[in-house]
Amino acid sequence: MVNPLLPIRHPNRDFFVCDIFDALPYFKDDMASMEHPIFSLSTKPDMRTLYYEHNGNSITIKPSIDGLATIHDKDILLYCASYLRAAIQEGYEPKQRIQFIAYDFLVATNRRTDGDSYERLKEAFNRLRGTTINTNIKTGGLEIIEGFGLIDAWGIVKETPNGRMIAVEVKLSDWFYHAVIANELLTINRDYFRLRKPIERRLYEIARKHCGDQKSWKIRLETLHKKIGTTAILRKLRVPLVALTTTDHLPDYSVALNDNDIVTFTNRRRAVPTERQSCLPLLMTEIYDKAKRAAPGWDVYFLEREWREWSAGKVPPHNPDAAFIAFCRQKFRREGTEH
Repeated sequence: MVNPLLPIRHPNRDFFVCDIFDALPYFKDDMASMEHPIFSLSTKPDMRTLYYEHNGNSITIKPSIDGLATIHDKDILLYCASYLRAAIQEGYEPKQRIQFIAYDFLVATNRRTDGDSYERLKEAFNRLRGTTINTNIKTGGLEIIEGFGLIDAWGIVKETPNGRMIAVEVKLSDWFYHAVIANELLTINRDYFRLRKPIERRLYEIARKHCGDQKSWKIRLETLHKKIGTTAILRKLRVPLVALTTTDHLPDYSVALNDNDIVTFTNRRRAVPTERQSCLPLLMTEIYDKAKRAAPGWDVYFLEREWREWSAGKVPPHNPDAAFIAFCRQKFRREGTEH
């Protein structure tokens, strides 16, 4: 059976890579594009003009000759938002124009680093620059009423003799920049970048935005279909949802679809502890990120259940977070990635 998640392509990142997670160990996503279907889910050039309206918010998305920006192109914005928030956290003045190393981006977002990946990155920049947005959705308290791109400009600052990008510069659009500066962002799981299918990425965004840290959240299938922005007919949406109930590989959330077409997202991190586990507190999102680095390739939720069962009846640790990370690290050293 094919693993529903992409492999971890860079389990041991190069020490010299300027990894934004050293400053901010998780990615950030803007709430506006998590709430509304701005990015195409197509894997082929998408030349449609999209219109979406919900609860008084409207948005029109127009393609360039290169097509609409895709949900995989959005990785660039996620990286820029996280990079910018990390800089702010470190005390640097936030700038709308950002420079970063192309290789760092590819590694951080779990992409290959071959020549084709650099070419695809250029194509993604062009789609982000060319896609035009008209909306009344405010970011940072401001409503940008003229048409604008998802980024204003991009360029290669340095390039190797064989044409590969070394450093790139991106100027964020006012709309997206205001969202980042106002911190209208949510932390997302790094395993988001291991999701193979565009619709799974969109489902994770919706779950993260609406279920969040709640125990569960319900939505009608018809409403979810509208939020996703898929061109598939309603009944075809049932196929990936039923598949997710079987594989249960969506990061952080489980998905269930009942006979009345009600979809329920359940937060795995907020599952009710059993009586044997009740002495241990719930863990924060960043602890799961650290656990994944301590035991690359492991399902950290499985490790958590095992740790809680192992801890049952013992004296509660003084620092549960550190104890869990130590458990994961020891498990990985003893058993490696075979699990």
